[in-house]
Amino acid sequence: MRFQTLDQLVKVCEGEGKSIAEIMLEDQSSESGRSVEQEFQKMAEYYQIMKEAVHKGLTEDTTSRSGLTGKDAQRVMDHMDTGIAAVGDIACRAMAYALAVSEVNASMGRIIATPTAGSCGIIPGVFVSAQERFNWTDDHLVHGLFAAGAIGYVIANNSFVSGAEGGCQAEVGSAIGMAAGAMVELRGGTPAQAIHGVGLALKNTLGLICDPVGGLVEIPCIVRNGFGAVNALAAADMALAGVRSAIPSDEVVQVMLEVGLAMPEKHRETAKGGLAQTPTGKKIIKDLRKQRKQIKD
Repeated sequence: MRFQTLDQLVKVCEGEGKSIAEIMLEDQSSESGRSVEQEFQKMAEYYQIMKEAVHKGLTEDTTSRSGLTGKDAQRVMDHMDTGIAAVGDIACRAMAYALAVSEVNASMGRIIATPTAGSCGIIPGVFVSAQERFNWTDDHLVHGLFAAGAIGYVIANNSFVSGAEGGCQAEVGSAIGMAAGAMVELRGGTPAQAIHGVGLALKNTLGLICDPVGGLVEIPCIVRNGFGAVNALAAADMALAGVRSAIPSDEVVQVMLEVGLAMPEKHRETAKGGLAQTPTGKKIIKDLRKQRKQIKD
């Protein structure tokens, strides 16, 4: 790769007069030995899976095997259709689509990890809703996925994207940053603006713990995907408006690493702290164990 940091990525883009997506596509091709066309086609297939997951989550029964979650995306869409959504139709749709994909994941459906299964709804939620709004082609969105991939590459290699390593700030936070930066580029923003969008997004999730009830990627993971999609749109709009991340985005990534390493183990996907250990969280775990025992018996 010609870049290892977000700042280097911007400099390569500006030096060669290319977008983040173009640089990532070329570098990915060079790394894999496959042609640019082959890499693009592979990513195009991933995008189709994302769109299928959105559709499935909005039209089918997504009740999880645990019975804890399901059909919230459809509830949000019904609420949006009333015309009284407080966040408006644009944000509400992105939120619903993100929930839909995350619920498909929880109900054992097919998704694309972006960058993880636990944060799989954010990028599809933002991308698919934006495609419908702006009437973008699939190819345009595929380029956006390469932009998101470049951002994720830097975060993963300089910090982490796993909730078990750095809390939900690393998992949902990274997905929000990837979606925000990619959306800036999709909307015609410069590479520098896109990277400011990443920093703005990541700063808003620093310290977010990973506390899944029962160790399942359901509560609160699914709703965090919905909120994450809205946060990504907000960060992208700020960056496009000219708002800058006062702390350089690479430094924000380093802070995420610092905070994650300092985070107690109980707040890193162990289900030993946070929401997982509330009275209701403990009751849910107890009930699930009873259900499993009854099934075995």
